[in-house]
Amino acid sequence: MRLGVTLILLGCAAAWAEPPQPACSLVPGWQQRGEQRSFIAENLFEYMDGNAEGYLIYGLQSMRGVTCTKDGVVFVIDISDMGDTDSAYGIYTANRDARQPATMLGMGGQIVPRRAIFAKGAYYVEIAANPEGDHTPALKQWTAALDAIVTGSTSPPVALSWFPSEKRQSIRLVPESVLGIRALTRGYAAQYEFGKAFLVMEATPESAAAVMKKLRARFGEVTEAKAGDEAFQVTDQYLGRLCFFRKGRHLGGYANVAEGQDPVTLASALSAGIR
Repeated sequence: MRLGVTLILLGCAAAWAEPPQPACSLVPGWQQRGEQRSFIAENLFEYMDGNAEGYLIYGLQSMRGVTCTKDGVVFVIDISDMGDTDSAYGIYTANRDARQPATMLGMGGQIVPRRAIFAKGAYYVEIAANPEGDHTPALKQWTAALDAIVTGSTSPPVALSWFPSEKRQSIRLVPESVLGIRALTRGYAAQYEFGKAFLVMEATPESAAAVMKKLRARFGEVTEAKAGDEAFQVTDQYLGRLCFFRKGRHLGGYANVAEGQDPVTLASALSAGIR
């Protein structure tokens, strides 16, 4: 009986786990300004008002933060629990500067003169620095200290490896309405020279099959194709030449496929990479 109670209590503790609380003492010489911060999705607007939606759309669960100062420099530090690695990596890629190089931090990171961000496991970490100037040395100290207290995977979401790398220009998590289609609730989209690949993860093969049925109804007259467990191709006014497939609980394909490329062949190759 006692063992059972203990396991229940441990389970509850895990369910109530908060993001790590950053503290100014993590790096010597820094002092705390104001109170430590703690927010959940429901009250995040109290902290960042118009910017809150950018976090909520990626599934923010909670955020903990602190403001630290040293020699007139102010660092605003926040650690957000995004619920899962896909969401944490997704908000990181949405906020990084694609024109600047990445940094080896967690699943992915970036340090620029006045800002540092990285994703690790289900967490998204960010530091905003003031005033203007190059704060890179201090940001490197802080990201190393924060990396040490944040737990979780340092490997990017496995779905990223399923997209062919040749001629890929970009890849990102789309938090809702992939391709602008509401039934495709959340997934990855990769831009290529010849079209856009996409991949959506449903909870079960049955729910994925139900979405495929909705897609067939949405596009009307379609041509059946061979890719994954089921597939069809169609030409759309906005999405151009495209092919949808279902493989287990995954939905994917290519849209806006350029002339000279076969949407079904591309979709088949993407489907074959899913493990």
